Amino acid sequence: MAIQPSSANRSPFDKWKDGIDAAGRSPAQWNAWDSEIRRTVDECNRHLSNTPGYHPLDWRWIKAIIWVETGAHSPAWNRQPMQIGNPGDPGLTSLLSGKEGGDRIMPPAWKGRLTVGSARSNPVDNIRAGVGYLLMRMANFRMDTVVDPNAKIEKVTVTASNNNLWHIARNTGTTVKNLQSLNPGITPAQLKPGMELKYQKASEQRVIFGWKTISASTVADLYNHANIYDYTRKLNYVFPRVGR
Repeated sequence: MAIQPSSANRSPFDKWKDGIDAAGRSPAQWNAWDSEIRRTVDECNRHLSNTPGYHPLDWRWIKAIIWVETGAHSPAWNRQPMQIGNPGDPGLTSLLSGKEGGDRIMPPAWKGRLTVGSARSNPVDNIRAGVGYLLMRMANFRMDTVVDPNAKIEKVTVTASNNNLWHIARNTGTTVKNLQSLNPGITPAQLKPGMELKYQKASEQRVIFGWKTISASTVADLYNHANIYDYTRKLNYVFPRVGR
């Protein structure tokens, strides 16, 4: 007969798995955050559906993250289930700062309502912040020209003092790329006083041009940052146990 290892000899990972297995036998506990996770992921999937290369986020990754980050026996389960916004964690500030692309990730309805305070005290907002941060880290960004959606095509006249594309772009509130797009083939040598150029109001902004593949290892690396091996093992254990 096989000898079962005593509780004292079981590894922390094995003890953690026991807790996950026990939770899975308690539907009320195991499924506690499912509706909020699904709603949040659906909002993000709709918002990001037109970005290049986007594949809808599987809500099961978020449930798996929550069970790795906290689990129902953690004091944080009912307040910060995704653990984003903890002291010393830069993730929440990165998401909300608008300097790393979070403004491109978050659905418009979240903006102004999702704050540092709400993410730290409201579990639903903590889930939103966690999903937003994960997707921000999964997105590939670059700087590009974004035209004001309400801008009309207008004309500007080249003058002796306003005779290069950079100055014209700055003075008209657009970009060199926009000027070149609306005036194909124009070169600095061709600019002469009296010439008219088309332009639209536009600015250089961070835009999404692709996405990283979501897997246990990329989530562990980009969301958790530390203890990547252990975090990957845990995600790989939980994810297949999350029902559709």
